[in-house]
This record gives sequence, structure tokens and C-alpha cells, in this order.
Amino acid sequence: MTATRTSAPTAPKATAPAITAEGLRKSYGDKLVLDGIDLNIAEGTVFALLGPNGAGKTTTVEILSTLIDADAGEVQVAGCHLTRAADAVRSAIGVTGQFSAVDNLLTAEENLLLMADLHHLDRREGKRRAKNLLRRFDLAEVAGRTAHTFSGGMRRKLDLAMTLVGDPRIIFLDEPTTGLDPRSRRTMWEIIRGLVADDGVTIFLTTQYLEEADQLADRIAVLDHGRLIAEGTAEELKQRIPGGHIRVRFADAQSLETAAGIFGIAARDEESLTLQIPSDGSIPNLRAVLDALEATAVQAESLTVHTPDLDDVFLTLTGQSRPADAVDSPKENA
Repeated sequence: MTATRTSAPTAPKATAPAITAEGLRKSYGDKLVLDGIDLNIAEGTVFALLGPNGAGKTTTVEILSTLIDADAGEVQVAGCHLTRAADAVRSAIGVTGQFSAVDNLLTAEENLLLMADLHHLDRREGKRRAKNLLRRFDLAEVAGRTAHTFSGGMRRKLDLAMTLVGDPRIIFLDEPTTGLDPRSRRTMWEIIRGLVADDGVTIFLTTQYLEEADQLADRIAVLDHGRLIAEGTAEELKQRIPGGHIRVRFADAQSLETAAGIFGIAARDEESLTLQIPSDGSIPNLRAVLDALEATAVQAESLTVHTPDLDDVFLTLTGQSRPADAVDSPKENA
């Protein structure tokens, strides 16, 4: 009898991180802005850096994009050493800052062709990329209009399109949707998702909108006073914060009283006839609550699950309700 040989499954090939940093430090005079932060960002993902105004978000972006030098630390971007191979880093990245780089006196197409010239593309290739990007960002119909006639959302789309002319592998988006209305912001979210899903681009995102990080980021880090104080997926960060609960409402006071006897640690509200039962939001926990109610034949009128959101995470970790609306200035606010 011949034994059948089965080969072991091949492990997925590991890819190099898009960005790594160890012990990144930066000071302005006596003010310590970054106090030895470490980063490890996977290729083809969205990484969001949150923090209150003055935490060091913009300074981090400016260092990683070679705009300013760090005082200390080892950094690799797109597999290249940040300082020893700075030109190679610049050729692999794109930066869309807090303030638009769009030239108001030029048309949308002219802005893109200007970026093509700056990237030393030949005229034919520059025109091809500009045409494709205008179509991709739904700007083809306004290609001949000057940028000063554009809405805020159109300008941000053009600004991001200009960043893509150089075909970057890593894009730094520093507060990309600040000042946009909700509809334009969601349009930008779809564009960002497409860049990652379709093109495999890595996005390094700083934002003051916690919902934005929750919607887009594969991993989130919270920066405060120059230190990374938490990092993980949105769900992992939410699970670190207490306050999750199941809220059960009853039809009458007797049902509330009976249920309160079952869940001794629940908070009772006599006026609204509700119990607030501590919960981690998991399916097993919810099932246990329902089973306990069914076992005692107590009828609940409604049940809702409440879990901490990123606002709660931000408030708990930094003592602020959300990042300040003011933008980071690297020398004044860092």
C-alpha cells in the first residue's frame, strides 16, 4: 500500500512594511514634540493617527515625508532609509496636506500637467495620466475650468488627483477632509477606499474626525504629548474602554422589578422602566441576557446594545472629547 503524500499548505509570503519607525524624536527648542514613537505600518492598508491639537501628528507626517529632519530615530519608508535614501523615499510617496496645493489660476487639467512636469514625465505620458485622473475623480467635465471656481469638495479631489500623478506607493493624507460637507467627505472616503482596494496603495491618515478613522482605518494609533498611548484596530481600542451595556425596556414596573432581581449589577431606571446591564457587546453575552429573561418568563419590550465608540476612546485616553478643530502647526502646536 502506497501512502498518499500531502504537501503542507504554503504560508503566505510576508511583505515588507510600508513604514517602520523606531524611537522617533523631535524637539523645537525646549519643546519636546515627539518622544520616541515607534511605527510599523503594513503595505496596502490605511493607518490613522489621531491626537489632540498639538499632539505631534503633522510633525510626524512632515518627518516621514522628508519635509523636516528628526532629531533621533531610525525610519524606513517604502523599504528605503529615510535619510540615506531620501530621493528614493520621495519617489515612492505622495503628500496631500491640510492646505490645498491647487493653483487657483490654472485649470484642473493644467494643474495635473504641472505636476506631470514636476515629476519629469514626457508630455504624452503626462497628458495620459491627467486624462485618466480627471475621469477617475469625476472632474473630466470641468477639466477646462480654473480651480478658483471649484467647490471645496472638487478642490480636494483635484488636490488628491495631483498627488497621484507621480503614481505613489504610499500617500500621506494630513486632515484631507477638513472643511468639507458630509457628502463631499463621504465621496473622499470612497476614493480613499478605492486607492487601497484597487491600487494597493498604503494610506497614512491624520484626521480630526473620529468617524473617519472608524470608517477607513485598518489600524489606529492615538498620539498625545508626543507619545503613542494606544494602537490597534477600531474594535480593539473600543474594547479597552468600559461603559458597554445592554439597555432593556419593560412594559411595567413588576417586570422591571423581576428582571432587576436576575441581574443584580444592572442599573435600574424606574421612570423609563429600563435596566442597563453591563456588557462587552459580544453575541454570547447578549444571548446570556436573553436566555436569563426567557428562563424567568419576563417579557422585554425592547433591547438595545450600546458599545463605546472612538469618541469614548479619545475622551478616556486623552481627556478630550475629540481632536481640536484647529490644525496642527509644527512649530506652534506640533
